[in-house]
Amino acid sequence: MSSTSIIGTVAALCTTGAFLPQILKIRKQGGKDVSVSMLIVYLVGVLLWLVYGLMFHARAVIWANVVATILVTIALVFKLTWQANTGDKNRPESRRVRVAVDMDEVIADALTRHLSLYNRVTGENLTPNLIREVGLTSAIPPKYRAIFEALPHQDGFFEDLAVIPNSQRALQILSSQFDVFITSAAMEVPDSFDAKFRWLRDHFPFIPTSNIVFCGDKEIVDADYLIDDRSRHFARFRGTGILFTAPHNARESAKLRADNWGEVLAILMKKQSALDSQESLNTEMVETELAISS
Repeated sequence: MSSTSIIGTVAALCTTGAFLPQILKIRKQGGKDVSVSMLIVYLVGVLLWLVYGLMFHARAVIWANVVATILVTIALVFKLTWQANTGDKNRPESRRVRVAVDMDEVIADALTRHLSLYNRVTGENLTPNLIREVGLTSAIPPKYRAIFEALPHQDGFFEDLAVIPNSQRALQILSSQFDVFITSAAMEVPDSFDAKFRWLRDHFPFIPTSNIVFCGDKEIVDADYLIDDRSRHFARFRGTGILFTAPHNARESAKLRADNWGEVLAILMKKQSALDSQESLNTEMVETELAISS
């Protein structure tokens, strides 16, 4: 072979073979960033080169563009098939929104029992209003702080806690729209696992046991929203934190706060409505592009 033939052959191999890694990427990742218009224009180009090669009996041009036509067509089919199946549940973009929900002071009223035990032991008259006005640290004398912190570790502390008003109905509604997970930092009181689990089974039986997460650092929770009464859990949480109002956090500033479960529903349903509108717009754009392509 002459040097000219060698150069032409290598060039054909490169320009034709360049679509192999592209096809593999589209097949694996969906080709979100690949332009349909570019593929169509490229396909027209290689078809014209094929016609040119046939007219002049240029074998190198013919075989190179036959292969290129096949590869570009495969890439285009993969791309269009992926777009037509944007609702595939296996794709992370289409999974349901995940909402993580804390337990204490969000769905379980642990504060009422905590204050009752504390006042009985110390003779104090600590109330939610006092905590709301001055903060938890200021409301408890230094000599009683160790007693206050030790009370949740007593046997039976988490048994039969009252349910936060409207939390059951709200989570039932949310479960129809979102994937709801109960996420409690139960490692702070390791002996509470059994009592908390039984309490959830009694009061929130519609939450699957697979959606109950007892953890330490809530950074590990892969959710879109976290409803919690402790803002410290939002520090490394990758989603959006919603601070659920409790006496101890009443004086904190928060980017997003809900005073009750009615407000939680309003926040999440509003955001879901906006998301649905955007997804509807994206679907219309995909359908338009497919119609133009065909």
